[in-house]
Amino acid sequence: MAITREQVLESLRRVKGPDLEGDIVSLGLVSDIVTDGDKVYFAISVDPARAEELEPMRQAAERVVGDLDGVEVAVVSLTAERAGGSAGQPQSPVASRQPRPQSSPTGGQSAGPAGTAAAARGGQPQQIAGVPGVRNIIAVASGKGGVGKSTVAANLALGFQANGLQVGVLDADIYGPSQPRLLGVSGRPEPVHGRTLKPMEGYGLKVMSMGFLVEEDTPMIWRGPMVISALTQMLREVAWGELDVLVVDMPPGTGDAQLTMAQQVPLAGAVIVSTPQDLALIDARKGINMFRRVDVPILGVIENMSYFLCPSCGTRSDIFGYGGARQEADKLGVEFLGEVPLHMSIRELSDSGRPVVVSEPDGPHAGVFIEIARRCWAEAERQKSMGERAAPRIVMEQ
Repeated sequence: MAITREQVLESLRRVKGPDLEGDIVSLGLVSDIVTDGDKVYFAISVDPARAEELEPMRQAAERVVGDLDGVEVAVVSLTAERAGGSAGQPQSPVASRQPRPQSSPTGGQSAGPAGTAAAARGGQPQQIAGVPGVRNIIAVASGKGGVGKSTVAANLALGFQANGLQVGVLDADIYGPSQPRLLGVSGRPEPVHGRTLKPMEGYGLKVMSMGFLVEEDTPMIWRGPMVISALTQMLREVAWGELDVLVVDMPPGTGDAQLTMAQQVPLAGAVIVSTPQDLALIDARKGINMFRRVDVPILGVIENMSYFLCPSCGTRSDIFGYGGARQEADKLGVEFLGEVPLHMSIRELSDSGRPVVVSEPDGPHAGVFIEIARRCWAEAERQKSMGERAAPRIVMEQ
């Protein structure tokens, strides 16, 4: 029998409030309860200044719900009202164990937990903890949807593998996970010990995605804090083993998932995927600037659907324009990693879960991705030689 909202609330009445007076349900701190079969997701509202202090309360809530019959997974996040905001302002997420940056009394912005820690140590920046066994994490992102980012991410990961690297793929697009279909992987991850899951495998890649945890046609109607908690768990509570690189297929845009990745792990860099058309390039520029503002190196730009080569007559057609991503990369001073053509075989093989890099490894399109992966890895190694990245100073605009 499926778990109900009332059962969740009843169990949470056993969890004391922030000052050990009353319980979190009676105090009205529980919100956004979502049940999906044997999985339960909810949020607890707290004072952002006390987020780290109240981590044991979050763990207690997670524990009592996880102990309910029929519950296999309980995901709990902390949310908080923005400091200085009115009652009508929306809630903002508090990443697990990290309060968000707050406005300074002078109207400027403080650096949040990273800046606070740095100040406490005389200005030394706080280093971000990595994921055990994972030597490099590379985010594949786009400023907007519809540019083929997930297809590029899957083939880029296989391109890294073709270059002799041990590779994993994290599908961070919580609302629209694509990697299970692209890599032809299905099933449910198995627990290894405690809350840690064993990743799925496809074509030699270790893979984790929300698509393995919910049905393909189930909509994820979640607020930002739920996304942050799910992403953090898929990143840190998975037995990735020893990997040279973890490719993260980011959701489109510049929102919670991107900020969470920048704050939670030391990204080796970000790859931006765009088409040549002006509208896509505008959003690609936003993506580049967002990663730069949180001190994540830009490894380069990939121009997807760059051109169409007629299979009958051999005529090249620049359907979305010509050379836009290359020109944008030059303008912004980042590497241009390569052009991926618009071709039916790439689309057909991706839809059938047989990416072109493994289905036609000696073909021209596989060669494009393998060469892009080689260039990307070279740039990541170059960036890495310049020193480790400290926790970013996140600037919140009013």
